[in-house]
Amino acid sequence: MAKVTIGLENLIAEPYGELDGQRIGLLSNPASVNRRYQHARDLLHKKFPGQLTALFSPQHGFFAEKQDNMIESNDFVDDKLGIPVFSLYGKTRIPNPKMLDLIDVLIIDLLDVGTRVYTFTSTLSYCLETAAKLNKRVIVLDRPNPVNGVQIEGNCLTMNMSSFVGRFPIPMRHGLTMGEYAAYINQTYNINCRLTIIPMKGWRREMYYQDTGLPWVLPSPNLPTPASAAVYPGQVIWEGTNISEGRGTALPFEQFGAPFIDIDKILSFVKGPQIPGGLLRPVAFEPTSNKWAGQVCKGFQIHITNPYQFEPYLTSLHLLQAIIYHHKDQFQWKSPPYEYEWERLPFDLIVGNENIRKQIEKLDDLRLIRDSWQDALDEYLVSARKLHLYK
Repeated sequence: MAKVTIGLENLIAEPYGELDGQRIGLLSNPASVNRRYQHARDLLHKKFPGQLTALFSPQHGFFAEKQDNMIESNDFVDDKLGIPVFSLYGKTRIPNPKMLDLIDVLIIDLLDVGTRVYTFTSTLSYCLETAAKLNKRVIVLDRPNPVNGVQIEGNCLTMNMSSFVGRFPIPMRHGLTMGEYAAYINQTYNINCRLTIIPMKGWRREMYYQDTGLPWVLPSPNLPTPASAAVYPGQVIWEGTNISEGRGTALPFEQFGAPFIDIDKILSFVKGPQIPGGLLRPVAFEPTSNKWAGQVCKGFQIHITNPYQFEPYLTSLHLLQAIIYHHKDQFQWKSPPYEYEWERLPFDLIVGNENIRKQIEKLDDLRLIRDSWQDALDEYLVSARKLHLYK
């Protein structure tokens, strides 16, 4: 197994003169650790004593303690360093000048999961925009894309569906590391932030997280393992429906279902249980919270047998069609609000295109649905490759 060193480790190991004498802010969460599980806050404080002057947290909080969407975290004072911790998923999702007055440079060290709707990239984008306006430098400490940088999947978001779960016209599974994502939006959308990427060493684009030799610390409460991250680019669509995505169970996103699901009918529709690159294993589960809490749900756990053949987004859309076909009287689209959007349907925001919902409802052939987004996806691939840091 190849040894991958992440941006955090490379920053600590190698001198970086632009931080000399600078007041440093850090945007991080519990997954911001090195291979010895040492946290970025502690490493930076030791490397640059007295220079760390503010901390920032994304959705789910600095300790990733908040379970669900639209559960805000508060600002507080770090009891170890005595410096403020500003929540960027609380009273505001955009850093304000008062926060950035305390720092000269903002270091971002977050594990993204390679999926457009994961809000860490939206938080990153707001940081870049605010830093550009205030002439502050941003340094992104790069980390692997857990679902690799080769497989790109799904439609590109249409700008009328821009929201906190997708701000830019990129595909659902975008194939970029956090550093590459920052560089891509900074240049492509003329944010023009003073941006530095501290790259990884040893990472190759075809690597899944389990190929890196790095420890997995869950980046948010409902992505406990690399396996949950691998299905997430598709399974996240259930958040826009009345189908449980497995929140409130030990296997969030890996399993899904509802009390009314007919296992045999769904398997017949998708010609399962064998699916391309995976297997659908029938399960019953009882969520302790969230949708259908305290009720037995029937559904499936997705087991990936070949990650390079498995297409999470298309697979979940196919399963959604099966449920709509066989359970149209019980199935429902979730109503707003969703991630601070009060009018548009959550499902449309998640997939980033309201036409896809209509195509799914009409049971259009998935191959034709895929063809409808291919040109935009090809254009994205060409532009994104220009800013790849790892070949």
